[in-house]
Amino acid sequence: MVTKTQQISIEDYNYSLPDERIAKFPLPKRDESKLLLYRDGKVSESVFKHITDYLPEGSLMVFNNTRVIQARLLFQRATGAQIEVFCLDPAAPHDYELIFQQTEACNWICLIGNAKKWKEPVLSREITVAGQTVRLSAEKVQSYGETHQVRFSWDGGFSFAEVLDAAGELPIPPYLHRKTEESDLKTYQTVYSKIKGSVAAPTAGLHFTPEVLADLDAKGFGREELTLHVGAGTFKPVKSETIEGHEMHTEYISVRRSTIERVMQNFGKIIAVGTTSVRTLESLYYIGVTLATHPDATSEELVVRQWMPYEDANNRLTPTEALQNILDYLDKHQLNTLITATQIIIAPGYEFKIVKGIVTNFHQPKSTLLLLISAFVKGDWKNIYDYALGHDFRFLSYGDSSLLL
Repeated sequence: MVTKTQQISIEDYNYSLPDERIAKFPLPKRDESKLLLYRDGKVSESVFKHITDYLPEGSLMVFNNTRVIQARLLFQRATGAQIEVFCLDPAAPHDYELIFQQTEACNWICLIGNAKKWKEPVLSREITVAGQTVRLSAEKVQSYGETHQVRFSWDGGFSFAEVLDAAGELPIPPYLHRKTEESDLKTYQTVYSKIKGSVAAPTAGLHFTPEVLADLDAKGFGREELTLHVGAGTFKPVKSETIEGHEMHTEYISVRRSTIERVMQNFGKIIAVGTTSVRTLESLYYIGVTLATHPDATSEELVVRQWMPYEDANNRLTPTEALQNILDYLDKHQLNTLITATQIIIAPGYEFKIVKGIVTNFHQPKSTLLLLISAFVKGDWKNIYDYALGHDFRFLSYGDSSLLL
């Protein structure tokens, strides 16, 4: 059955975004960015460092602590042609934590730039890690249409995390139309980033400074963290006329048991920092729904499929029941952390189960992120974006942000 949501025309989520409104670099001080406020259908503005003045009492802020990896590796062929290998997801070992600890070889699912020119079996280059010369090699193992499995191998006994830090380039968003600069290594990470694995930053978090975080604590607001590793698919525009034809990318999520318990204790007060935190929190509900009928599901079977939220049968539990199912599952398997993935698409017609407020930047026209915002503000996104365009707000990753309640 095709739902009303699947029939949404993406053209209805188009707007004119002049290039000069896209922030090419962040402000010198993160928390001096503008903050748009959307409350009870009314739009106003402030400065980000004052965000604690506008949060509802007792709010629990949920942050995505993923860290952007230097995922872009460049190899030069003998002919001079440059091949770009862009690491997307771990293949062997199929685990983020383990793959960065490997000391000789590992396989990644990658995008390859200039792939037609990659003729020889193995590409290699010399890099310097901790003052030592290391030879890094890349070998194409298998192709799956647009993506390829690549085996990396290196000498010197260094971890792959050290190799990437030495050889890789931080991938900044393509719409910035510029090369990565030294400053991006710091400014394109949130101050609370910890777990390596993203190829794009959860940009709503870029506005937070240690001072703002201290202000949250001082005023008694709660803070929790979860992990969603942002994939390159986050930049993929919807090319089909209706969103039914758009395939959402799958992203790895990890949520601690203690975070789930705290979310349960604070229902009605959850503020998600960034669309990635929204997607993770809302996915928890549907993972709980799967466990209601499949209590022994594997982590692969717990992956939230794109259209799952739009089937009536998947919306019968209360949020408390759904999250309790996850806690029972973790107890049964003696696990401290839920690790799976989500492909969820949140678009108009979606009913939010957990999130009551969102901190987010201003998103690209015709993007799935704009669909998510529209779903949250019940279709009032144009009002918000017209205000931002008319009041000198800066757009996209390094731009200003909003607090939507």
